Amino acid sequence: MDALGLLKIRVRRGINLAVRDAARGSSDPYVIIACGAHKVKTSVLKSNLNPEWNEELTISIKDLNVPIVLTVHDKDTFSLDDNLGKAEIDIKPYIECFKTGFRGVSDGITIERIQPSEQNCLSEESCIIWKDEKMTQDMTLKLRKIECGEIELQIEWINLPGCKGLPN
Repeated sequence: MDALGLLKIRVRRGINLAVRDAARGSSDPYVIIACGAHKVKTSVLKSNLNPEWNEELTISIKDLNVPIVLTVHDKDTFSLDDNLGKAEIDIKPYIECFKTGFRGVSDGITIERIQPSEQNCLSEESCIIWKDEKMTQDMTLKLRKIECGEIELQIEWINLPGCKGLPN
């Protein structure tokens, strides 16, 4: 397998998404996450500006320099789906912590805190945490190219037998 590993992404919820169905004052949102040619998507939640998906999506990562792009759309029946914004998921800080290795560290410890900046789409501080023998990062991403909206998610790296693994 030519993948470095898998990235498990739990799409938790959307917050204050934009209205695109003006007649109903709502939207029918869903999320697409793409890395290169690999795409995965959540289910569509009808008439909801604050959807709670709590769906786990997994993508294979072949190159750490290929951006992971999250886009949110409003499902339409008789026309093209409307754009509800996009954001990039920056996994580089997480990968650096993962490569360091934290086995034997106290459960529930925060390994690193990442602050929002112009270089990332974070809307608030994001923490990389070691808990239950795994490392996760919770993040809230501010959607770009749209008037409002955020997406809450969690990432976790999965090494698989037969994968190349992370470069040093």
